[in-house]
Amino acid sequence: MAYGQTASGPEALPDAPDAQTQQTQQSMEGKQTKRILGVIPNFRSVSADQKLPPQSPKEKFVTATQDSFDYSAFIFAGALAGISMAQNSYPEFRTGAVGYGRYYWHTFADQAVENYMVEAIFPSALKQDSRYYTLGHGGFVKRTAYSFSRVLITRTDSGSQTFNASEVIGAGAASGVSSLYYPGRERTWTKVGQHWLTNVGLDGMTFIFKEFWPDINNAIFHQKQ
Repeated sequence: MAYGQTASGPEALPDAPDAQTQQTQQSMEGKQTKRILGVIPNFRSVSADQKLPPQSPKEKFVTATQDSFDYSAFIFAGALAGISMAQNSYPEFRTGAVGYGRYYWHTFADQAVENYMVEAIFPSALKQDSRYYTLGHGGFVKRTAYSFSRVLITRTDSGSQTFNASEVIGAGAASGVSSLYYPGRERTWTKVGQHWLTNVGLDGMTFIFKEFWPDINNAIFHQKQ
């Protein structure tokens, strides 16, 4: 090309806006943020196609602590305690400020016990990975089935798939421990079993929300972190 002559043709043009937008969307596909809606902790979610080294036992306990004592955990426990009190779930707790206090500390303790069992104690002992690995690709049904199945299937620290004993047995153990500080009439196998199934079911619904959070975030909120 002669001196002073400018290049022409498609190869000399910058990327078109549509192409840049498409590249940005692809780079954000399945990308998790540290918090959902800027408030809810999302520390255990791994972005789609991201490869991470296994967590050490110390890191698993740190994550469980973050989830248990994050400022949002106090807010969430307060909301659940209010709902339980309104439904008179435990008449022994009574009503008023004192009653609400009892509902609150029981709810907060339940959250913390399950977090440590499911995210730290059992994963460390069984060498399992308690993080949620986002699929991020495929149709709605496929991704929903995948995310809910994570209550039964997880990764080992070495990267292979295995039965999610940390979730299933850990949630059961947490329910058993929780029953120890509830009134005597609540310490039945039926109550413990109901609590166990509720915890596992809620975790499954949480996985589904985490799976589709990057899509919601990209489409509506456009959060970067």
